[in-house]
Amino acid sequence: MTANSKCIDYIDEALESKKTVLSQLFFTYQGIPYPVTMCTSETFKALDAFEARSDDIVLASYPKCGSNWILHIISELMFADSKQKYEYPEFPVLECGDPEKYQRMKQFPSPRILTTHLHYDKLPGSIFKNKAKILVIFRNPKDTAVSFFHFHNDVPDIPSYGSWDDFFRQFMKGQVSWGSYFDFAINWNKHLDDENVMFILYEDLRENLATGIKRIAEFFGFSPSGEQVQTISAQSTFHAMRAKSQETHGAVGPFLFRKGEVGDWKNLFSETQNQEMDEKFKECLAGTALGTKLKYNSYCQP
Repeated sequence: MTANSKCIDYIDEALESKKTVLSQLFFTYQGIPYPVTMCTSETFKALDAFEARSDDIVLASYPKCGSNWILHIISELMFADSKQKYEYPEFPVLECGDPEKYQRMKQFPSPRILTTHLHYDKLPGSIFKNKAKILVIFRNPKDTAVSFFHFHNDVPDIPSYGSWDDFFRQFMKGQVSWGSYFDFAINWNKHLDDENVMFILYEDLRENLATGIKRIAEFFGFSPSGEQVQTISAQSTFHAMRAKSQETHGAVGPFLFRKGEVGDWKNLFSETQNQEMDEKFKECLAGTALGTKLKYNSYCQP
């Protein structure tokens, strides 16, 4: 069995073996709701003792902000560097899976890629103690919400919301998987200038993928040639990723790479919802470093 097929099997099992209704989808751990299909409190307890390495590659993002896209780019950069394809012996989201996964991960060769949707202060302390580098990916909150809604309502076996309005209400209250986008943002905002942290914006990557790939490579110490950057860029466009999504991510692939557009929120947001999120953004992030980096006025105004 290939490493990739193990990853696909994990997703399929999470979707099929634990069919559940929306009202029973979440459990709360340390104040944040998580999906029972992907996480357990036992795994979170085991995560506290996880042993990070200094050369671990940590990719942090709120759900539906491009983590699968960045994961692909990092894998391609590693292949360009070492000519070895990166293996995924475990599902790559650090907090998902069974409690024993962290013992198994001790056997993985370096560097390991760890993706996570956790708040900064919920990450295991060894990541900071051992100075692993963390790439934080953000996407504007309106497109994030719409993408999250479609993921719930399009993927078979994931509980659907009755309507976009229902989902929007829960999203604004933080009653969705991994909690509030804005709490996640406030938490990470304090650490964007930390020594081993780099911020990247989904929308910037969409606009200039090659430049983003060069920045990511430099941060993690890869040295691709100009030609390799162009090749990785061509293989990492949204359309290229979507075309191969079933092969890379199984049945859920096409839903993970649905549209990838900037501004898709305009198709669903009502004027009232628009104003509500604008107010929430002002309240939580106006005047902050992250608030500026998100380019909210460029991407979230009609």
